[in-house]
Amino acid sequence: MLTACVILASSNVFLSSCLFFFSLQQFLYNVFFGECWSSTGVTHADLRPLDILSEMVPAGGLAHGMRVFQVQGVRGFQLAASRPRVLGFPASRLFIHCDRFPEEFSIIVTLRVLSVPAKRNEYVFTLMAEESPSVLVGLRYAPNKLHFLFWSQERAGGWQIRVTFPNVSLSDNQWHTLVLAVSGQSFSLTVDCSVPKDVVVETPFPASLSVKRASFYLGNRRRRKGVFTGLLRQLVLLPGADATPRICTAMNFKVATLSVPAILQDLPAKPASNEVLKYPYETDTKVTLGSRPPCTRQEKTQFWFNASRRGLYLCNGSTWISLLEELMLTPARENIWCRAAAVKHRLDYVEEYQNLVTNSETMGVELFTIPKVGLFAATANRYSPPGSAIYKWTDGKFVPYQNIPTYQAQSWKYFTIGKKIFLAVANFEQNDRGQEFSVIYKWSHRKEKFITYQRITTHSARDWEAFVIEGEAFLAVVNHREGNNHNIDSVIYRWNPRTALFETNQTIPTSGAYDWEFFTIGPYSFLAVANTFNGTSTKIYSNIYIWLSGSFQLFQSILTFGAADWEVFHVGDRVFLAVANSHSYDSKTPAPSNFYAINSSIYELNITAQMFVKFQDLLTYSALDWEFFSVGDDSFLVVANSFDGFTFSVNSIIYRWQGYEGFVAAHHLPTVGCRDWEAFHTAEGSYLLYSSAKEPLSKVLKLKTT
Repeated sequence: MLTACVILASSNVFLSSCLFFFSLQQFLYNVFFGECWSSTGVTHADLRPLDILSEMVPAGGLAHGMRVFQVQGVRGFQLAASRPRVLGFPASRLFIHCDRFPEEFSIIVTLRVLSVPAKRNEYVFTLMAEESPSVLVGLRYAPNKLHFLFWSQERAGGWQIRVTFPNVSLSDNQWHTLVLAVSGQSFSLTVDCSVPKDVVVETPFPASLSVKRASFYLGNRRRRKGVFTGLLRQLVLLPGADATPRICTAMNFKVATLSVPAILQDLPAKPASNEVLKYPYETDTKVTLGSRPPCTRQEKTQFWFNASRRGLYLCNGSTWISLLEELMLTPARENIWCRAAAVKHRLDYVEEYQNLVTNSETMGVELFTIPKVGLFAATANRYSPPGSAIYKWTDGKFVPYQNIPTYQAQSWKYFTIGKKIFLAVANFEQNDRGQEFSVIYKWSHRKEKFITYQRITTHSARDWEAFVIEGEAFLAVVNHREGNNHNIDSVIYRWNPRTALFETNQTIPTSGAYDWEFFTIGPYSFLAVANTFNGTSTKIYSNIYIWLSGSFQLFQSILTFGAADWEVFHVGDRVFLAVANSHSYDSKTPAPSNFYAINSSIYELNITAQMFVKFQDLLTYSALDWEFFSVGDDSFLVVANSFDGFTFSVNSIIYRWQGYEGFVAAHHLPTVGCRDWEAFHTAEGSYLLYSSAKEPLSKVLKLKTT
């Protein structure tokens, strides 16, 4: 279960970041390494990747029997066969706090295999006890096969277990990255981030494999026979986690990196082949990201990109010089600089623009434009009376336009079918007559108001999602609970053109669900549900469904913590999916000091693996919503932080897309019980609107650009 948590990871209760991760690490180590860790204490560093290859590389040099070769612009080690024992080191150098091999782990290998003769095996690495020929743990390659070896003590005297992955062809003179994930009886091999090969065996990997007086050996099993003849670039042991999501985020999967010895990281200034003739202006330019690095003689001629100021700096051996200043020192380059620095709008700061007084606390906002009529905002207000309100953008402000009776409304959804315009409300409570239903309203062009069109029975509805597939219109409702039962069906309705009504098309089991998110990727349609609570825990799987053969079928499950919202967005050609995790609670475990400080996660679609893999974690405080927006060429995410465990007056944060750095905090916005964010644009500029679930006041913020 823990491995699945890391692979897939992934209403108001959360945990302080420090204590959460400390307790998680302690739990992981107690499980993976046994009670021997409980008395030593655990730090974050203990869960770092264990770089086996780097242990063989002394500072400033190479071990005997190792040579560096570069092929296809990538460096790797060639291992000598003459003295295999030299290529070893005691396991105690990696297992500092405990002398047991982890029960659940990943092994990450980047290698280039030469052609291996038939019936020959080559060892990538082994872990062997002193004075014993048995392999405790090992990995070896045969033609079109990969074998994982481990020593089991389930039988008297012990027994060598071999797990074989067939049809693994690596002898193509190319670099490949392998991720082997081990958990109990389950073994999974991923090659170059392709579809994993899964094997289940009768004998599980031992829960307590001692590594006392044992040593790691690179490319051999302590003898010359079976020595690895290829190149080895990366060999990492990651305790307690499937490393696939961490590896499968790079552009070049075949040389994806988790940890590589420093001597293999820097590429030479000139290409290995005569490519320098093809690209006469290519050089080995390094650009450092992040906070200001040192500038000494060693860094001379290197560049530093200051992401916060969008500035590029050059090190002259002692000081970082702005590239703008450097270029302006040379008049001949002035025209080049001016063309490169063409002015584009970029977000400078955010200012309060309008205090929007609402009927009561607002659980959600829907912005929409009716052609030839104008821009509107529908607020889902808590109390009835007076119900919820619709505001119209008039003379640069939102002004009241129409009141609609609602019953603890949670959200609105605007959609169209042909020339018909609709607005659906998700009601959470029963009306005065004890009836529980949500309502679809239709825009009357004659009255220029919304009028009741169709009532649909719902159960503590939280959200509506409207979408079109293959020309047919659908409307999906999230049912949160029925009485005290949170594990109920949510419903997808299909528009019947003959009756001009929505009719039940499909039901999907959900658990205390909060949100639907529909999106398309190429010809495929997806629907993601944010499952929040199953009656005992918020640590549950939220699901992504794919439309196949006329219905939605499960595509992927991601572990979430009180998920309240999904937000899909694109940055260039990349597809991301962000989840807002609201709180971490489990009735079966001791209550933490704070349920609400918890990571929300961003996942990226990996086309090769055909799944979303974790891209970035961001610390949030009872996050209830994400909103993606753009200003000029810049991309942003704003999170609705609602509660930090002590107060509802919590800063919500705008994150700016910084490329390799992911999303970085750019602006902190004071909010009170923030529930929803919406971005919109008018002729006057760009704005953000946030709703408060704790006071009858929402706010419009104006984005000031330069």
